[in-house]
Amino acid sequence: MALTKITNVAHPHKWNPKQGRLGGLPTSKEANKQSLTSAEQNALMRRKALTEAQHGNYTVSIALFSHLIDRDPNSAKDYSNRGLVYFQDGQRQAALADYNRAIELNPRLDSAYNNRANYFAAQGQYLEAILDYDIALDLNPTNVRAWINQGITFRELEMYERAIESFDLALCLGRLEGHIYAERGRTYHLRGDWNCAVADYYRSLTELPAVSMYASDPSVRLRFQVESWLDELLSPLS
Repeated sequence: MALTKITNVAHPHKWNPKQGRLGGLPTSKEANKQSLTSAEQNALMRRKALTEAQHGNYTVSIALFSHLIDRDPNSAKDYSNRGLVYFQDGQRQAALADYNRAIELNPRLDSAYNNRANYFAAQGQYLEAILDYDIALDLNPTNVRAWINQGITFRELEMYERAIESFDLALCLGRLEGHIYAERGRTYHLRGDWNCAVADYYRSLTELPAVSMYASDPSVRLRFQVESWLDELLSPLS
């Protein structure tokens, strides 16, 4: 009697050493992803986009925010964030368009006004910048970045008293003290109050990090700037 040859039939759940899992079954990571809600997936993607921007990977970050906007065209926050990354990447007109769209979608989004004000300040349109900072702070008086940016803009206009007032109010919020002391110190420096400037510079250096895991960390860059300002101030005395 002839023997029937036994063939190797592929079983859908057979262990596949190359895949490291049972063939045909999703990995735990894939299963978790499938179980996430749309909002949770968006939150993860948004966090990834922000991390890529912090590492200086602007093209990747912009692509992720664009995908988020495709998923939810009415997300003012994603337009504002993508605009910020465009701005960091030097694409200023694209940034302005996104800020305007964010404000159109949500006229109460304070971060969008702060971001657009930064665009105006970079263009030398200081009056427009001040007006947008005012709106941002009316909407959210705890927006410490808007207070800092407004102070810097007043300083550019040589309105030193108003600048110091903005920095003092920012300090009351208890966040980003290193940045605030640095910018207030620079204001005192330019106004000629050297003792106050030196004190604030040293305060900022105790708060600002010397190194960072992010390639474009503004805190590290500001620390180097403060050290330069301090050398500039103290060099005539040495």
